[in-house]
Parts: sequence; structure tokens; C-alpha cells
Amino acid sequence: MFPDPAPPEVAQAADLGGYPWKPVNTAEDANIAEPEDGWAGAIVCADTQPSAAFALCRALRKREQPLEPLILVVDHRQLADLDLREDLFDDLIVLPLRPGELAARLKLSFWRVGRGTRPELVEYGPLVLNLETYQAAVSGKPLDLTYMEYELLKFLATHPGKVFTREVLLSRVWGYEYYGGARTVDVHIRRLRAKLGEEHAHLISTVRSVGYRFGQGRW
Repeated sequence: MFPDPAPPEVAQAADLGGYPWKPVNTAEDANIAEPEDGWAGAIVCADTQPSAAFALCRALRKREQPLEPLILVVDHRQLADLDLREDLFDDLIVLPLRPGELAARLKLSFWRVGRGTRPELVEYGPLVLNLETYQAAVSGKPLDLTYMEYELLKFLATHPGKVFTREVLLSRVWGYEYYGGARTVDVHIRRLRAKLGEEHAHLISTVRSVGYRFGQGRW
């Protein structure tokens, strides 16, 4: 990913999608940092250092095995100056970056070159859980969850529409050997709703006298 340091919003989007990356400033840096199995692709942000960014694109394309997919990130003011006849990139993203756009374009680009690499995700409406990196986001915004908050949310999100008692949640999420009371579940549900925010707190509903349900019931 160019440049080094990587733009925070682009790095965050790649992280949430579960794609490992390294920042570089030049083609030489890219050669030095290249992993043993080679680069899977490149994201080049040309909005702040366009000359260096396009020089890197050209160098990556001139390799013995041209690097692909190569995704170019530009500011909307740069669109008029782009030479689309020059084979410098495989896909284009115009800033500002929209939630989920980078992950979607990476998925499509990998599919086009015959590499269907995609992390295991749980998706429900605006909520996305990355099971490989233990990260979660709602409407593209990362959630700062503790380990048990993440585990509880993952369990609920993988069983949408089903109602679970506090006792079942304790045994399935915390484990049969956990001796805490049902209040533990209530506390974690309350914290999860607060972190989801008012707009999305309804994803976890209370079923009176029974327990909790994630998402909408079938009926």
C-alpha cells in the first residue's frame, strides 16, 4: 500500500476486510518488503503524492510478472487528468472512501484474476464481523469490543431470529465451567447496545420473560 504511512481510512478499510498489507514509498521498498509468496496486489493512493504514486504504478506494471490487481485511489479533482489509455491500474476508487467499498472492490479484483481470497465474514444489515481478525464494524465504523463482547455478538449474529435464554448464552458463550450469574449476560448486552449506538441498538431485542434475540424473528 502506498504511501508510508498509509492513509488511516484506507488502512482501516483493508484491516476490517481482513486483508494483510504493508506500506511502501517506492518500488524499491516494495521489492525489499515483498513476502516470500509475492504480493497479492497493491493499493496506491495518489491523492497526496500523485507523481510518486504514478511512478510506482508504472514500476509495478513493468515487473517480470506485472503486479495485479492494482487499485488506484484518487481525489475527484484528479479524474480529468487521468490517462485511461495507460494500463496503470485495474480498478479505481474516488475519495472520500465509502464504507465497504474497498473490501468489495478487492473481492471483485481478486475474483477477476482468479484468486478468490476473502476472509470469513458474518454480515447482517449494517453489521460486519471478521472472524479471522476479531474485528467488528457497524455502518463501516469499527466497534471497540472486549473479547467476550465480541464472542457474544458473534454468537447472536450467527443465529439471527432465534431467542436464547440467559442460561443458554452463559453456557454457549462463556462455557459450561463459568460460574457467573445471569446478570453477566445482561451487563454485556447493555454494553453491546451502547456500542452499537442508538440507531442500531435494536439489533439485539429483549424477549420478555425469555431472553434475547438478534435481528428479526421469522414471524
